[in-house]
Amino acid sequence: MRCPFCGAADSKVIDSRSADEGNSIRRRRECSVCARRFTTYEVVEEIPLMVIKKDGRREMFDRGKLLGGIVRACEKRPVPVDIIEIAVSKIEKEIRNRSEREVSTRQIGEAVMQHLKEIDQVAYVRFASVYRQFADINNFMQELESLMKAQHKE
Repeated sequence: MRCPFCGAADSKVIDSRSADEGNSIRRRRECSVCARRFTTYEVVEEIPLMVIKKDGRREMFDRGKLLGGIVRACEKRPVPVDIIEIAVSKIEKEIRNRSEREVSTRQIGEAVMQHLKEIDQVAYVRFASVYRQFADINNFMQELESLMKAQHKE
């Protein structure tokens, strides 16, 4: 690892520890030439994931958009931010664990709805109404009835 201060190519690792909930390794290094210390992070290089939009366009997967959609659905609901973050991490992990490099917005939306159904039913219905583009109250009622039937089976 090249020293950011003097540019020397040789440094030694003084300390290593897990960071970012085990998703990266933080290494404290010391330059062999100037003896200054610096920190590096080692992370797994992720393959770019493309999202196929409804109109056929493709764009890079954006965790922020996923988080934003779930936060909007959970707005003014008693859902802690850490629960939302966990859900976003699980959904992203599910999507990235597929062998495909492209995923449709439909697949992402279905994954979000599955997780929201477990977290908060009002947030689930909010998200479903936007995601499924309910045209009228009948579509909305069908979704509510389906949710109520599933709840009674439990």
